[in-house]
Amino acid sequence: MARIELKNLAHAYQPNPKDAADYALKPIDHVWQDGLAYALLGPSGCGKTTLLNIISGLLKPSQGQILFDGTDVTTRAPQERNIAQVFQFPVIYDTMSVYNNLAFPLRNRKVAETNIRSRVEEIAEMLDLSADLEKRAANLSADAKQKISLGRGLVRSDVAAILFDEPLTVIDPHLKLLLRRKLKQIHARFKLTMVYVTHDQLEALTFADRVVVMNDGQVLQIGTPQELFETPRHTFVGFFIGSPGMNFLACRVSRGKALVGSAQIALAADYGALEGDFELGIRPEFLKLHATQTLGSLPVKICENENLGSCKIITVQLADQQLKVRLGEEETPPTTAGFLEFPAAWIRLYAKGLLVEPEPRKQPTQEVPP
Repeated sequence: MARIELKNLAHAYQPNPKDAADYALKPIDHVWQDGLAYALLGPSGCGKTTLLNIISGLLKPSQGQILFDGTDVTTRAPQERNIAQVFQFPVIYDTMSVYNNLAFPLRNRKVAETNIRSRVEEIAEMLDLSADLEKRAANLSADAKQKISLGRGLVRSDVAAILFDEPLTVIDPHLKLLLRRKLKQIHARFKLTMVYVTHDQLEALTFADRVVVMNDGQVLQIGTPQELFETPRHTFVGFFIGSPGMNFLACRVSRGKALVGSAQIALAADYGALEGDFELGIRPEFLKLHATQTLGSLPVKICENENLGSCKIITVQLADQQLKVRLGEEETPPTTAGFLEFPAAWIRLYAKGLLVEPEPRKQPTQEVPP
């Protein structure tokens, strides 16, 4: 497996790019650790596939370098990078049996047949293909063909990385859930370096150790699913991750409080003497909606109650701004008006789209005994 280093990497499809708008992939400097599973997540056209194709060697970047374990592979062809790639649509040999499809990458590398059989049978069992090994690939369903394609990418244990370009798009929704779980199990067992492109946040958050959130050709944040959910470093990340996404309220911060119209929301002490205009961000899951007033809660108007079965999404209005509250299916919200509580620990502040870092807590000084 490989440690992947991206050094001042950028790409423009047009010659002689002059400014940031000309770049499909804006400059990136990141190190992706050996053996971790990464997901490239973002909307269509954000640069995910461009970045994946640069890593694989299908595309040469306009600038910068790609290093695998410290070796510069920027100008190397895909076959010289020792990678496996699984595409959105199955890439298999229809006239071959399932067994021979899975064995093909190993036979190309002159692996002994006894080793091939044990490896093919191991991967086939993991992907529930054992019963189909002797069948011709042409006679199988689209779901099964994509599982073969996944197996061809996973069968080699010597690759620097395995790259997945939205491999579950054509898969039946129920099978998609099972395959995500299988890929997670395979990664946990073999510690393969995996890079997985998707626009589906559920796929990204359930598959990856680290999620790379992209928008408009730019990497906005790399973090664990928990970090992206609890502390998004950009308003786009907060909005894109979660269902519904993070609430953002324009506010004025003064004397430890965020002012939304005439409503005052207490902030954590870490924000210290912060003053000025900001956006207050808080997840719908962390807000608390009450029928009667509680300490620190603010009066709100109930605008909409959407029952999704497993939860309720309540739209409320505070001053002249609306926000979402997510309640459990067993909770009964007020009908026309209520009181909204903002737990200070879950409030995040943003300036020009970027997270405002709280002041570090001062450690109490200890007196040194004479």
